[in-house]
Amino acid sequence: MKLLIVEDHDQLRWLLGNHLQRCGFEVDFAETGCQALACLKAVRYDALILDLGLPDMDGGQILTARRVGGLHIPPCIVLTARDALQSKLDSLNAGADDYVLKPVDIAELEARIKAVLRRTGRAFVTLRQGNLSFEPQFRHATVDGRMLELARRETMLLEEMLRTAPRIAIKDHLEERIYGSCEAVTLNAIEALVSRLRRKLEAAGSTVRIDTVRGVGYRLVAADHNV
Repeated sequence: MKLLIVEDHDQLRWLLGNHLQRCGFEVDFAETGCQALACLKAVRYDALILDLGLPDMDGGQILTARRVGGLHIPPCIVLTARDALQSKLDSLNAGADDYVLKPVDIAELEARIKAVLRRTGRAFVTLRQGNLSFEPQFRHATVDGRMLELARRETMLLEEMLRTAPRIAIKDHLEERIYGSCEAVTLNAIEALVSRLRRKLEAAGSTVRIDTVRGVGYRLVAADHNV
């Protein structure tokens, strides 16, 4: 799952991003409201963590962009030092899903993100195909109940493909979901990632395989499925 953190405090932004990446999220960052709006126009995020005190605008203006400009705003957790009741009411009425005061324990923020995702439809339901299972909440993949050892991006790729199956996972969409917007992605990055995941599934005895749909992307299918 992919998050956008909108926070102008460098150290806090780094701490949040580092922790959430270790929890299995892919994270993009914005330091200003303008950067945040550009990110939201370009990428479809699963959740937004939003500071209100941005250098170029009030963070609340990003929430109202849903109504004013028709911009897709994902489930949003406001993370702010503003403790006034009116600020909280304004944010919640504008569409925020949670309102958290700084300083916050990062583990608590992680739990709140997961709670918001559950409430807003991105539930942590076990994903299954063939003898392959994936638990999004714990980032665990198993084949016939045996743990499948995957690197972080291999885990993200598997989740996206399971969520997309049996439809084709478009290559450009996979790149958007798995890599940060500021990362330099090589031409064969997704191909190499798919190849590693494919080998691990085969070695584990998985009854599903990854098919390449040339020029489009990839599809996760049962091994006995006729394409």
